[in-house]
Amino acid sequence: MQPAPQSERPDDAAKKAYVLDEQIGYLLRLVNQRHALIFQEHTVLDLTPTQFSAMVRLLDEGECSQNELGRRTAMDVATIKGVVDRLRVKGLVRLRPDPNDRRRTTISVPGPHEDLRATLHAVGRRITRQTLKPLTPAERRTLLRLLAKMV
Repeated sequence: MQPAPQSERPDDAAKKAYVLDEQIGYLLRLVNQRHALIFQEHTVLDLTPTQFSAMVRLLDEGECSQNELGRRTAMDVATIKGVVDRLRVKGLVRLRPDPNDRRRTTISVPGPHEDLRATLHAVGRRITRQTLKPLTPAERRTLLRLLAKMV
């Protein structure tokens, strides 16, 4: 009987005991929970993380359709609809018919809230600094580079 081809042989990782504390999904969930608590401590205008992302994208990149905002923030159609609805109720965004396509609605940040950009950027930096605080500057750069590579 011939040995199994190399591709069918269990590698060392498969022989190793499964330890939950060493699994990427578990560790990412724990880090995300810690980050969510930090975010809550610094929240502005009671924005959720998804609302925060939508506001930053609108302030940085300007008016767009709801579908485009969903793409810009990596949210599915149902999620971005709920986010936009809640931002509208808070008076943070304005919806109006697209002048080029009356079937579409565009979303923008009304003039009085334009100064919110600097505040959200500052808060976002503070949240990131606190989330990454346990790491050295080099580790921070490496982690962010590796996470970006995985997206």
